[in-house]
Amino acid sequence: MTLTATKPLSMTEAIENRRSIRKFVQEPMNQDDLQDILRLASLAPTANNVQPTRFAVIQNKELQARLQEAAYNQGQVTSAPAVIVVYSDMEDFLQSAEETVHPNMGEEQIKTRAAGLRSNFEGQDVAQRGQWGLTQANIAFGFLMLAARGKGYDSVPMLGFDPEKVKELLGLPQHVQFAGMLPIGHRAEEGFPHHRHNVERISTFY
Repeated sequence: MTLTATKPLSMTEAIENRRSIRKFVQEPMNQDDLQDILRLASLAPTANNVQPTRFAVIQNKELQARLQEAAYNQGQVTSAPAVIVVYSDMEDFLQSAEETVHPNMGEEQIKTRAAGLRSNFEGQDVAQRGQWGLTQANIAFGFLMLAARGKGYDSVPMLGFDPEKVKELLGLPQHVQFAGMLPIGHRAEEGFPHHRHNVERISTFY
């Protein structure tokens, strides 16, 4: 199958041309493009470099059909060639904090830094630190949409799904927090043009 050619966009073009697309061209995603989109999203900033964001990438049509049921039967889940579920996992971070510390710091500094990071969160309960991690995953979710559009792909951010059913389908632990679900592919429709408040309506200058 010949895949639709993609044209890289500038950041301005990616932002201005992004649309919420719910009908996609029926073709598999280029896997090199998909890997690069995930790589770019992983570069999103994260406080203290904690990096709690995780990506569940679904390209299995049977599983997508079950995800569609969990998403109140929204058709974009199966129309898209891929669906990326973005979530945060702070408990995984606590178990692997050393991996988030820059290797150039040296073994002793890595241990000290990781211990300090753990102490910042171990006084919180699972829900509290999970909510903190979610704010980091939300940043990555935005990066993911722009990375996809920048490489010529389209998407639609989704929060309309049953989180417990999605956890069950993907085998995720109860403590994870979802930033959203992102069907992604090439658009088979143009989508609606932007309708946003102007800068003066939403900004206060001090």
